[in-house]
Amino acid sequence: MIRDPASPRRRRFLRGITGLAAASLLSPGVALQQTIRTRGVPVSDEQVPVIGMGTSQTFDVGDDPKLVTARAQVLKTFFDMGGGMVDSSPMYNSSEQVIGECRGILGDDAGLFSATKVWTPGRWLGVKQMQRSQHLWGVSRLDLMQIHNMLDWETHLETLKAWKADGKIRYIGITTSHGRRHEALAAALERENFDFVQFTYNILDREAEQRLLPLAAERGVAVIINRPFRRGDLFDHVRDKPLPTWAGEFDCANWAQFFLKFIVSHPAVTVAIPATTRVDHMRENMGAGFGRLPEPAMRQRMIRHMKAIWST
Repeated sequence: MIRDPASPRRRRFLRGITGLAAASLLSPGVALQQTIRTRGVPVSDEQVPVIGMGTSQTFDVGDDPKLVTARAQVLKTFFDMGGGMVDSSPMYNSSEQVIGECRGILGDDAGLFSATKVWTPGRWLGVKQMQRSQHLWGVSRLDLMQIHNMLDWETHLETLKAWKADGKIRYIGITTSHGRRHEALAAALERENFDFVQFTYNILDREAEQRLLPLAAERGVAVIINRPFRRGDLFDHVRDKPLPTWAGEFDCANWAQFFLKFIVSHPAVTVAIPATTRVDHMRENMGAGFGRLPEPAMRQRMIRHMKAIWST
């Protein structure tokens, strides 16, 4: 069975209710927006919900019907709470297949923003892989195709440009993770016109603030943030630690929202893509898309608070 990376370590404060209701309970008298917060894609101004969903590890459940049904409920909760972007990759084994099966179970998912990747060397193999991804997802057109971890990126970029011109995909992106290859990624962004870029950023891993985030803003590139919880490690740091009372000042109900609101409050960030196997955790994650976001001074307070926790 695939384990939610954060599952055994995660603090749940208001389990079983929506993130919007949770924030409302913690912030009485504050009128929250009734729909999830969105950010515009710079190249088109299309509005994308700021909390998306990743599928690395969590949706790699093969043909197990029980686990596929459970993932369908996670996906249903995501859409019910206003989610849009679902991110995957051929690298994630059966995840794309499971997404397609979940879509078949759920039926209408008009809000889906499909984002996957090409992850293979060579043009011919890349084309075949992308065609297979479209088939597995069961969509007539994929919204975003990204070059995964910059693998043979110059070759694939030419194909993606042609696919976009032909209407086979809507957006082109490029990714990296783990804080690796930031210099190479920055050079690619400076040289070519991408619609999206994806990399790691969280309250602990903030290297992207130095160059990638400002560069994306300057170049008009939408930003997807992966590993927002550092694969669950951030929850280890706050195990048995109470959420600070002042978190209510930005309508934060739990640690998951604390970490996610820090990320999406950065003006250059378009969407964060936490992954989970559990409906209750999905509700917590999606709650970060509602209510107020921390202002710059509050973001610094959040950083100081976490540094104090890490030092103990």
